Amino acid sequence: MNAKAIWKTLVLTAMLGAATCAAQGAGSNFDAVDGPNVRVMRHDDGSRTILTRTPDNKTLYKKKFNGNGTLTMLTVYRMDVNQNPLSCKIFDGKNHCMFKVSYGYRKSDGQLVEERMFDARAKRTNPDTGKEMPIQVVKYVYDVDGNRSAPIVYNLLPGKTFEEVFGVKSSALETNPFKDGGQ
Repeated sequence: MNAKAIWKTLVLTAMLGAATCAAQGAGSNFDAVDGPNVRVMRHDDGSRTILTRTPDNKTLYKKKFNGNGTLTMLTVYRMDVNQNPLSCKIFDGKNHCMFKVSYGYRKSDGQLVEERMFDARAKRTNPDTGKEMPIQVVKYVYDVDGNRSAPIVYNLLPGKTFEEVFGVKSSALETNPFKDGGQ
């Protein structure tokens, strides 16, 4: 299946999910739609986020729609066996890939400690190493009880930050509605 066919399938799935969500009416923060592989989160401003996972739990699609039902952002996460994101690609509402993100976990306990965001539109090379350079690095620290800190964000290029563009500081999943009892 080519990229255009995949995109059309995702848009149709999102539209069906949005229609089902609208038909269900108001409810809890996350609602099951179309079985165990779709969750919908309604926001106070009328927008919605629809999360769809593949049956094998290897891919998670996070689609954000504005209050009018227009797709504004798509994030495609590649997940590990513990349902934690390994990487993601972030697309705008017109299917233009904007960012690539990789996630780093502490080996001792599997806690997320770092996100590296790369510009998908232009490869930026570190002149000292010759390797691709992230445009933003997000780090997390944990207290003795295992509670994660707020994101510590390092922007490596001037201009708008991820938060200014998307309204959040990082691309990490704050909660995975499919993990721990979500099947």
